[in-house]
Amino acid sequence: MHDRQTTDFTVDELAQRAEVSRRTVFNHFGSVRDIVSEVCSDVLSAAVERLIAVPVSDVGRPGMFEEIAETFRTADLVAPMAYLTRLLGNGPIPLPAQASAHPIALRAFTELSERLSAAMLTRYPEADRLSVHLLVGALTSGLGVLYHHWHCATGAVDTSESRRIWAELLDALLEKVRSGYVPGPASPHSLHP
Repeated sequence: MHDRQTTDFTVDELAQRAEVSRRTVFNHFGSVRDIVSEVCSDVLSAAVERLIAVPVSDVGRPGMFEEIAETFRTADLVAPMAYLTRLLGNGPIPLPAQASAHPIALRAFTELSERLSAAMLTRYPEADRLSVHLLVGALTSGLGVLYHHWHCATGAVDTSESRRIWAELLDALLEKVRSGYVPGPASPHSLHP
């Protein structure tokens, strides 16, 4: 996928490239779509790996939400999202308003949620399992929604402008998850550029 910059390959080609049998490929994956999905998840999982690498400390611990929020803010998600969009869609969409997020890229956010939930339960063993799943699910599902809006607004290219838009969208998500949907002043611009 990386060499060709496309997901247009067969199981036979993959097996030949990996120097394994076709059967070996299917022992690990049910379909080419599953292979592509796994690669997409691996690309996005850097944020989880970064969080896991931070030593757990009870002193000055900011709390689960802030820990995840800071991880998302400091993780470079734009580069992998632009890469995945190119890979899955063969280049940026010329008319961003008509763009839509690729289902496999969205599936990667679901798998990211599972990995992040497991990591947070390890980091916070005293936490209520349902609460962790709700928080992580809200944030990672929100990332999937942001990806769609970012893709539509920017054509999913990695530029300083697309990074600025991503940062604004991410701040809007974090604020909504943190404060909820209580009545108050809201700027439509802050929710979608």
